Amino acid sequence: MKDKTRIRKKFIIEGVIALFIAISPIIFYGYKYLPVGAKTWTFLGIEFTDNGFDDDVSLAFYYYLNKSVPLLLLIIWFVTSKNWWYHAILIPIAMYSFQLYTVLNYANSERIDENEILYVIAVTMVVVPIVYFIRLKLVDKHVHGIDLDAMDTELRILKEKEELRKEREKLEQQRKTALKKM
Repeated sequence: MKDKTRIRKKFIIEGVIALFIAISPIIFYGYKYLPVGAKTWTFLGIEFTDNGFDDDVSLAFYYYLNKSVPLLLLIIWFVTSKNWWYHAILIPIAMYSFQLYTVLNYANSERIDENEILYVIAVTMVVVPIVYFIRLKLVDKHVHGIDLDAMDTELRILKEKEELRKEREKLEQQRKTALKKM
């Protein structure tokens, strides 16, 4: 019974995701269906204003949708990806996030997409080394056949053998000196 509810829940979630991906072009160009030149627009009892975008609510939605739709698609890609490099998707996610934040908070179309690159560079400086480290580990293990854990184990065994050899030589030396004294 638990498996059926889990499968049904997974099916519903995946269906919603697939539906969003399918209608994303319509959502992306949704600003074209808004009244041009209007200062406000009411939808389902919610009133949207121009938010300072040249007294035009369709221009405000142009910026909102051009930042939020790609951001949501990238988040879906990041969450559902099973590739080793999926952390690299965080860089465009960060870029669109900073841009959307700017659009929502600084409703001045002249300041949009200006300084977000500085924030993206900071995120990139963290994400790129992580992705490179993961890639390096995977290439060493799967392409070159280098297993670092196995190498560590072999090195530890060699160290132990070397210590035992030195101990044996030391005991042998002690035995020879003891035989000479007799």
